[in-house]
Amino acid sequence: MLRAARTRESISVSPTSSHCHDKRLCFLETVTIRTGQSLDPMDAADLKHPEFYINRQLSLLEFNARVLEQAKDERVPLLDRLRFLCISSTNLDEFFEIRVAGLKQAFEMGSTQVGADNRAPNEVLRSISVRAHELVEEQYRVLNDILIPTLAIENIRFIRRGEWNASQQQWVRNYFEDALLPVLSPMGLDPAHPFPRILNKSLNFIVQLEGKDAFGRNSGMAVVQAPRSLPRLIRLPETDGNGPNDFVFLSSIIHAFVGELFPGMRVKGCYQFRVTRNSDLYVDEEEVDDLLVAMEGELQSRRYGDAVRLEVAANCPQHMASFLLEEFELGEEDLYQVNGPVNLNRLMTVADNVNRPDLTYPGFTPAIPAEIARSSDIFTLLRSQTVLLHHPFESFAPVIDFVRQAAKDPNVLAIKQTLYRSGPESAIVDALVAAARAGKEVTTVIELRARFDEEANIQLANRLQDAGAHVVYGVVGHKTHAKMILVVRREEGHLRNYIHLGTGNYHSRTARLYTDYGLLTSDPAIGEDVHRIFLQLTSLGRVARLNKLLESPFTLYEHLLHLISREQEHAKAGREARIIIKVNSLVETRIIQALYAASTDGVSIDLIVRGMCCLRPGIPGVSENIRVRSIIGRFLEHTRVFYFRNNGKPDVYLSSADLMERNFFRRVEVAFPIESKALQQQVLEDLDNYLADNTQAWILDREGQYHRALSDPDNPRSSQTELLARLAEHS
Repeated sequence: MLRAARTRESISVSPTSSHCHDKRLCFLETVTIRTGQSLDPMDAADLKHPEFYINRQLSLLEFNARVLEQAKDERVPLLDRLRFLCISSTNLDEFFEIRVAGLKQAFEMGSTQVGADNRAPNEVLRSISVRAHELVEEQYRVLNDILIPTLAIENIRFIRRGEWNASQQQWVRNYFEDALLPVLSPMGLDPAHPFPRILNKSLNFIVQLEGKDAFGRNSGMAVVQAPRSLPRLIRLPETDGNGPNDFVFLSSIIHAFVGELFPGMRVKGCYQFRVTRNSDLYVDEEEVDDLLVAMEGELQSRRYGDAVRLEVAANCPQHMASFLLEEFELGEEDLYQVNGPVNLNRLMTVADNVNRPDLTYPGFTPAIPAEIARSSDIFTLLRSQTVLLHHPFESFAPVIDFVRQAAKDPNVLAIKQTLYRSGPESAIVDALVAAARAGKEVTTVIELRARFDEEANIQLANRLQDAGAHVVYGVVGHKTHAKMILVVRREEGHLRNYIHLGTGNYHSRTARLYTDYGLLTSDPAIGEDVHRIFLQLTSLGRVARLNKLLESPFTLYEHLLHLISREQEHAKAGREARIIIKVNSLVETRIIQALYAASTDGVSIDLIVRGMCCLRPGIPGVSENIRVRSIIGRFLEHTRVFYFRNNGKPDVYLSSADLMERNFFRRVEVAFPIESKALQQQVLEDLDNYLADNTQAWILDREGQYHRALSDPDNPRSSQTELLARLAEHS
């Protein structure tokens, strides 16, 4: 057990270096009071001091930097390195669409609201611009200097215009004339042809022209919009010396033949550009009669929201870049000049479609737990035991089979399920449709506001309603993020509830890519709790206190604070005190303050936080007993686990919720206990795996910087690799 070595009164602060690298942390080295005496940070500032907090948006950018590092890691298979580059690009797109857009909006509205770190929107935007420009420059350096040459060695090539041989030139010309030219609509810019509306994240070209057209017009500029219907990367046919994996960019083809779009005029320059727009949706739920109809209308506006970023080719002249900035009402700090395609995530086509298993992670088959494999009836099994699944190492198929069996079983009367993200083609939704058509009572709570899945969820809602299911959209003002299935079955004259609770979405594809837990049980108390929550979501009544589950926005927040405080009391009394928390994000200020307070009293705290983390570990007298690590690997870490040692009588909860304000106060979330000693031990072993990782782990220091965990060459540990070896079946 770790205890503070000194009391609060005797803590002294020693400089960590000869000079302060971060002026926002200088107070840690030379804390003084009016008398000029040096004091510990706890006396110099309470736990609300802004210097104790990392800015959440900048922390999210650093997560993206860690993803980008995977593209440089030679231990990662080559095509998966390319995939990580694409993911970093997609993540950055969403960061601008949501995070930067929100900050810009706040600044333009004159907001002075600041976060726990006390930084105003305009200050954060300046810091974001500096760091984001660094990240973008590094993305293209990795692409051009590392990945493209390494892919070429493996005969995966991107053939540039200057490298086309005669047969390639002819093939590309034919492609231009047959597939591209008929759907292009170049737009000259003059008073009768104003600057066109540019779709969010679409590929476009600004063209500089010389000469007059047939009507004597000469504006000097035109815009060409790439067709959305055509791929951005085209595989060359395997003839005339082309390999099976030779590609050309659609942008290269347009560049090569753009002059043919403007007969009689001379093209002086043609430059790619792409604009990123505010993509957050706003629907005033208090003022709309039908949320589905309102969302359908709002989705159209997302494509043309306010511009927040402009990407242009690196060789675009300054006067043309300035012209575009003016059109989109952006400043110089919003301009990103890139040495390559303006949409890196389109390279995912290569990672997905090149058949080179030697250049990807080895395949595996998610395991079916032995107890499930031996049982032909999931309900019989769950009457005798609870099953914990750890995806993707263990299969998601038992969850699908759970719903399928319920849909077919004549003794099942009702199925209720929450759906946040399920994908356009979902076996679970197919089973729900079949159950509804068979006359069972099927109720689904569909979250229409699941960001970037709104359109798919609208289609899903319509499909289920057409089948006769009851569809509701949750609670006004609160997203339904809890992952729950309730099956009501008639057995021997009474009704029994069977339940699935999860930390992740009911999405078969992401169940292969994200780490998540799922609990299958017939525990009567949990079944009653889930039943009550569904009543709460579908009706307007008040729900009685739950037996075992913790729910946002009601009991989860305060109970977590209570559990942290209880560990603190154990530590002060000299008893065993340990906290391990694994989440995607740690942002909420009061939770951080509670962890700081527990640390000062000697609680040993390990935090495994994949993305945003606003807590600063290692501050003397404040968080010296807290360690923070982030695991970035083959799978996206998505499990949320709360472990409290409780003097040898541990409490273990799994949850759909991260430690963020929105999860506690603006969402319906559920945390569910793991009570079986065997299952608790399984979860603890998984956590120990993550804490021992020295190949995929990144360690956060008190200045907000992440460093790779020190690898032991004699004993390399990879949590995900070890979980695969222990749980999955290899193909």
